Amino acid sequence: MILEVAEDKCHLAAGSSSYEASQYDPDTVPDDAPPPYSYSYKIPTDENLIDSRTVGNDGRIELDLDSKVGKALANIVPRPPPTPRSPLNFDFRRRDWRIKLNIVIQVVGSRGDVQPFVALGCALQKRGHRVRLATHDVFEGFVRESGLEFYPIGGDPSDLMLFMVRNPGLIPSMKNLREGDVQRKRAMIAEMLDGCWRSCIEPDKVSRAPFVAEAIIANPPSFAHVHCAQCLGIPVHLMFTMPWTATRAFPHPLANIKYSSTDPVTANYISYGVVEFLTWQGLGDVINKWRNSIDLPPVPLSEGPALADTLKVPFTYCWSPALVPKPADWAPHIDVCGFFFRDPPNYSPPPDLDAFLRAGPAPVYIGFGSIVIDDPRRMSDIILEAVKAAGVRAIISRGWSKLDGPAFPDVFWLGDCPHEWLFQHVSAVVHHGGAGTTACGLLNGKPTFIVPFFGDQPFWGNMVAAAGAGPQPIHHSMLDAQNLARGIDFCLTPAASAAAKGIATKMQSESGVETAVDSFHANLPLERLPCEILPNRPAAWSIKKDGGKIRLSKLAVEILVQNSHLERKTLKLHDTKRFYMENQRWDPVTGFQSAVLGTAADIAEAGADVFLKPYEEYKRGAPRSPSLDESFASRSDDKREGLSTNAVAGPSGEGRSGLHTAGAMAAASAQSVGRIITSNVRGVMVDIPLAVTEGFHRMPKLYGEEVRDHGPVKDWKSGAVVAGKTFAYGMTEGMADLFVQPYKGARDEGWLGAAKGFGKGVVGFSAKTSSAAVGLVAYPSQGIYKSLRSVTYEKTRKMITQARKEEGEWLLKREPNVQRSSIVAAYMQLLAAR
Repeated sequence: MILEVAEDKCHLAAGSSSYEASQYDPDTVPDDAPPPYSYSYKIPTDENLIDSRTVGNDGRIELDLDSKVGKALANIVPRPPPTPRSPLNFDFRRRDWRIKLNIVIQVVGSRGDVQPFVALGCALQKRGHRVRLATHDVFEGFVRESGLEFYPIGGDPSDLMLFMVRNPGLIPSMKNLREGDVQRKRAMIAEMLDGCWRSCIEPDKVSRAPFVAEAIIANPPSFAHVHCAQCLGIPVHLMFTMPWTATRAFPHPLANIKYSSTDPVTANYISYGVVEFLTWQGLGDVINKWRNSIDLPPVPLSEGPALADTLKVPFTYCWSPALVPKPADWAPHIDVCGFFFRDPPNYSPPPDLDAFLRAGPAPVYIGFGSIVIDDPRRMSDIILEAVKAAGVRAIISRGWSKLDGPAFPDVFWLGDCPHEWLFQHVSAVVHHGGAGTTACGLLNGKPTFIVPFFGDQPFWGNMVAAAGAGPQPIHHSMLDAQNLARGIDFCLTPAASAAAKGIATKMQSESGVETAVDSFHANLPLERLPCEILPNRPAAWSIKKDGGKIRLSKLAVEILVQNSHLERKTLKLHDTKRFYMENQRWDPVTGFQSAVLGTAADIAEAGADVFLKPYEEYKRGAPRSPSLDESFASRSDDKREGLSTNAVAGPSGEGRSGLHTAGAMAAASAQSVGRIITSNVRGVMVDIPLAVTEGFHRMPKLYGEEVRDHGPVKDWKSGAVVAGKTFAYGMTEGMADLFVQPYKGARDEGWLGAAKGFGKGVVGFSAKTSSAAVGLVAYPSQGIYKSLRSVTYEKTRKMITQARKEEGEWLLKREPNVQRSSIVAAYMQLLAAR
């Protein structure tokens, strides 16, 4: 690792990523701006599907923006805004929050990823919320012991960690493709998507208490978050321990970008779009297949990578601003709150650990947590040799890799022990660079030496080194006894100790979890959230009364229904937050081309399924004993497609009857033929005209003009309204542009400006009037299609309706002393007021 820090400017080393302070006017850079740094991460290459220069073994994308591929990717990802936004410090007043929500927290990752959200869940629970943490099955005991509800989403975190170590880049090696690692990972993600959805609406697995989510908090790798929120019509809030939002300040932690013709600030910003684009390329089809299973339309390829940014999903980053302050170009709905720490556990060390700590100077901690190392014996030998060379005492955590070695007086082999307690008793920490472990070490003022394996771990290693609290990180594949010993020596210097203690002092004044709870509350849609009868409960239903709507909670509805003041057939599901995912178009030509290609792809896929789907049904019906991997993959597919358990060959190897199989094959083929017809009709009648219309509508943006937002098309009524508005505004504004644009140009730039304005006026007239004309067909067609689709795809809405009803009945039984008469009286007053 090469880390270069300068006071005024950071020079880009070959193959490095940088934040260059010189790109900003020094007078505009806030005092708490992120530290300038650049780094080049040198690692051995591996046998990859593409050139090893594109994907590094540390899980970061190595992309040359001057290459053909780099230029192509840079052209399709969002560009940075013209100027940075004004810095906005996280400084809002705490809301006196009274609405008690069902919150599901969806987390994918290791124990280090789950632990911060346990702390968050406990803090939310103290504020009166009901909290369910949905994560991998193996963490059930850990979550429930913390006093939170738990829901298993499937997936094996140790398998995920092993996959990441073996395939740290987004594109795996040919060897691991042959071994089926990619297919297993995709099947695992499909299972977790399904598990995340069920965590929103299914009862508790132990108590059987009904639960319907009213808000979602998630880390981005759980992937299901925005989609579950869209389906339920509830708010979602993302929280993460690594940067995931585009910024000029530093590159994406998973991107190692090279460039010469692109300025560093733009390159940093582009790196986020590149990572998102490649991630969506790998998983978009899995996500869209799952979306179809919950009656949601597919997310367009162009929208998937930037979905959270487009929808302005609130984001809270769980790290200390003392280490990485909030970049100046992040929007107000993005916060940096501090690391999430749980309450220190009540822990008493076993006698042997206590005796070791008392037997000499404070030892160095060395451990890699949930990382699964390919060769744990080699790593154990390196650590022991380095400990001897450095002349220190050491506590070595066995971790998931089960590190082990001979007994030595100065070495203690550790099993499970909470870091919050242990790090108070060590002199320095050496670990893989997980955000939680990094935070715990720094909070205790311990110098930190990071040996990263993949993902964001190099990022945290660089940040610690930039702060002077540790040496430059060394990738695990380059680690040997000599450089490990040198790193330990660096951690024991007075300078490293002073830097670590300085960071600890700042961190101890923060309250990351409480601030994150405030951030969550501040971003909730308060105007649509409360019940109008019981304002401390969220609305789940609405009824129409005299042109308006009354919002009602689950409990209020059950009381009104049981007292015969309300009929269930009048109830509608209430969405406290609405998400509209439209395919953004930039001009009519590319919009037309994209829509035609999309339609052709849908038809081609359906055509292939005419033969593939019957064959899959044949294989399901064939008597056989499936392998373990096939069982895993098919299990998640069966859940998503709603197949009955007897549709798959059972453990005995008995398949379906021949007649049953033949019928299923014929049905699958007919369904695929139907998809060919519907894809063709939708493309010609809806997608292509709409793409051209939207392309014309947004065309003025190409020369910097803001375009009018015509609002979402939700059904046939709104489609007709949007068509009328677009026609009226398009015609009048298009005609006006012929005169207004030349006038503005002449006013600002004289005759040359008038000429430019005349060109803009002609383009504006053509684009706006064309959009107005074609929109008369496109928007109503889109509205009719959405209305028909909502009628056809009612399964999930009925499921949500039933789940909310069941929870309402459960709440009524659970709260028998609720004042029913006062609720009825409040309802009658609402009716009278309307």
